[in-house]
Amino acid sequence: MNPEAEVQVQVRTITASDVPNWSRAMHVGFLRRPSVSKEEAEVRLAGMDLARTQGAFEADSADVNGGRCVATFRSFAQQLTVVGGATVPADAISNVAVSPTHRRRGLLSRMMDADLRLAKERGDAVATLISAEYPIYGRYGFGPATWITEWEIDIARTALDRRYAGPADGGRVDFATPEAVRELGPAFHERLRATRPGHIDRTERWWRLETGALRPTSSDEPWQEPFYAFYRAPDGTVDGLLSYEVEERWDGKLPDNTAVVRDLLAATPEAERALWHFLLTIDWITKVRSGHRAPDDLLPLLLGDPRAARVITHADYLWLRPLDVPRLLEARTYAATAALVLDVQDPAGLASGRYLLDATPDGATCTLTTRAPDLTLDVAELGTLYLGDESAVRLAALGRVREEHEGAAATADALLRTSRRPWCPDVF
Repeated sequence: MNPEAEVQVQVRTITASDVPNWSRAMHVGFLRRPSVSKEEAEVRLAGMDLARTQGAFEADSADVNGGRCVATFRSFAQQLTVVGGATVPADAISNVAVSPTHRRRGLLSRMMDADLRLAKERGDAVATLISAEYPIYGRYGFGPATWITEWEIDIARTALDRRYAGPADGGRVDFATPEAVRELGPAFHERLRATRPGHIDRTERWWRLETGALRPTSSDEPWQEPFYAFYRAPDGTVDGLLSYEVEERWDGKLPDNTAVVRDLLAATPEAERALWHFLLTIDWITKVRSGHRAPDDLLPLLLGDPRAARVITHADYLWLRPLDVPRLLEARTYAATAALVLDVQDPAGLASGRYLLDATPDGATCTLTTRAPDLTLDVAELGTLYLGDESAVRLAALGRVREEHEGAAATADALLRTSRRPWCPDVF
């Protein structure tokens, strides 16, 4: 027998003194340098809810801090925007890592089970995460609910007017300081995020980290100030925010610089068009990388030649795990009127049940029922369908949703699908 397999591993919530040890384990799991600076540990600790941060520790280690950490897991409170603009409380999961020496021992399963059960007790409607690898989280009831696309734009082929001098609608684009972004950005974002399902809240800490007021976040990733710009509507209202970096390169005294978007958010189509047109016509910029956008983003069609935008990333992004099915289905809006009985199967027992969804454009109710089901589906598939991005008809064709009555999947699509795709612009 492998002696290492006999070592006892304790899973527990961490203390403040565990943070450097825990951070090293998280670095190892994400293939970063294992060293952790004192400054990084302090910044990380300030943003942690220790009661919701777990670690797996080797019980027989000689480490004076209570054992070598070999797996990490953290969750925190989050607000998720759903279809129609309402928000639901979410259990956001992050920093999940298991050291290569301790894989396949059930450590993630133990931490996940403990976290989800506490989230259910707290009254969270859903759990969220961004999955580093696709196959991991389906077995815990998560399904991909939003996708992202990233484009690289060849400026020379865009067929845009390079003499662009500003928005034609009477608005304006102005550079901004980090201080101005911290002052005006939060209120703008709160107004914006009600307009798109999949958006999540941004805390004061988020704004401080993203504008350099808190640093360093990592010894390997020193913060460098990007360029910031606001779009202001004709009445002066901030309706758009852009931040970008420039990868500078000159070849034979000719510019070959790439602008990399960190954040581009717009509350109106006018703001979105203005910010993109501004960025795509900056002198000496020859390429633009869009950052993670919604797959149905306006960007390619804003160009005179949409082929100038080449897809470089297209992937799943925000994953959802329903915890309170009635609360979730009653929180969102519906474009049609219909009743649907969903038989939700959840091996963990957190959200299983047969639910009658009675929906109209004026509101919906969702209650437990004994009526025969119209659709039978795993809780992960409900997570995939919830924000309106996926088709129940397509999942039925894949055998991931079972129609108990012909046409039930089409009815689900009429209720659940949205005209614009959900989008989560933030990583966590």
